[in-house]
Amino acid sequence: MLPPSVADSLRRGQSVEAESFDAVTVFFSDIVGFTKLSSQSTPLQITEFLNDLFTLFDATLESYDVYKIETIGDAYMVVSGLPIRNEDRHASEIASMALNLLDEIKNFKIRHMPNEKFMMRIGVHSGPVCAGVVGIKMPRYCLFGKSIQ
Repeated sequence: MLPPSVADSLRRGQSVEAESFDAVTVFFSDIVGFTKLSSQSTPLQITEFLNDLFTLFDATLESYDVYKIETIGDAYMVVSGLPIRNEDRHASEIASMALNLLDEIKNFKIRHMPNEKFMMRIGVHSGPVCAGVVGIKMPRYCLFGKSIQ
């Protein structure tokens, strides 16, 4: 996943310098009990489940000034305040988005386990980060710094 401006620069053969951002807000989430759920499901069922969930998340993000950084397994990471700085709105954008996601998942059902209670953990942190492209064959826009750890 690359921000459009970064992808355009790479397509034109231009290098993309890492950039420091003084103030962003990062959203992290993961699924409570995902390891157990995975052990009771087929790989296809897990793929369908995560696709259903993250499709819902992706649609919700469209209403906010946020950028999805990545998904790794059941982890979902979003940031506001970069790649385009949005002054002091980054925290309120992430907070509003997080509350909306919590509201959206109230009725979310796992297709192959509709009676399983779905729970999610959310973390939010504001602070400085460095953002840049890592890799050539499959470049990724990555964040680094204490705000990410």
